[in-house]
Amino acid sequence: MTARLRLGVNIDHVATVRNARGGEHPDPVRAAEIVARVGGDGITAHLREDRRHIRDADIRRIQDATDLPLNLEMAATEEMLKIALAHRPHAACIVPEKREERTTEGGLDAAGRHNHLASYCARLADAGIRVSLFIEPEARQIEAAMRLGAPVVEFHTGAYALAEGEERTAELARISDAAALAAKNGIEPHAGHGLTYDNVMPIAAIPQLAELNIGHYLIGEAIFTGLEPAVRRMRALMDDAR
Repeated sequence: MTARLRLGVNIDHVATVRNARGGEHPDPVRAAEIVARVGGDGITAHLREDRRHIRDADIRRIQDATDLPLNLEMAATEEMLKIALAHRPHAACIVPEKREERTTEGGLDAAGRHNHLASYCARLADAGIRVSLFIEPEARQIEAAMRLGAPVVEFHTGAYALAEGEERTAELARISDAAALAAKNGIEPHAGHGLTYDNVMPIAAIPQLAELNIGHYLIGEAIFTGLEPAVRRMRALMDDAR
């Protein structure tokens, strides 16, 4: 039997709505509590340099509110490392970050930035934080993750989500091959970005994948249906794919 695929829910965009007007509503902590109640497996939050959604104070509040593991997405900067070491989340996923981007636009160049990333990976690991690298599904990047000692990689599925027809089939094969290569080399593969009800099942069916991280789409659907039904439906589609 294929192992159960974990669902991590990114709650950043609850905070985006809150920050659009200021104040404290809607509270991302409440979203984390709902995810825990309906069977989500983890919470993902990206503390960005410009604090456009999650704020520093949200991190501890999320950790205190649920027993779900927190996956803190972060850029490889000294500021973010200091925050991660202070809060000690279950995992830290190192992502590329550009101030002008609307969302993360691609995978981290772990191969090209090996020397810069090495100390961050080492210091996070020494603190007992599980290091993940958000990368493109490419052999070169997986090999870099191996050299950096990262136990987890998360494959950027944005190109797959945007593609159609034969191009999507090719992207799916690329992700599947990368997941197999990572698993073969002792790295746990995850995936995320742009996943929806309509495109998640082929990704979820890749047997080596251990976790999907999904946020923007679920928060968008929650506006119309509520967060609990949105998470439950995504969970059901993932289970059906396995």
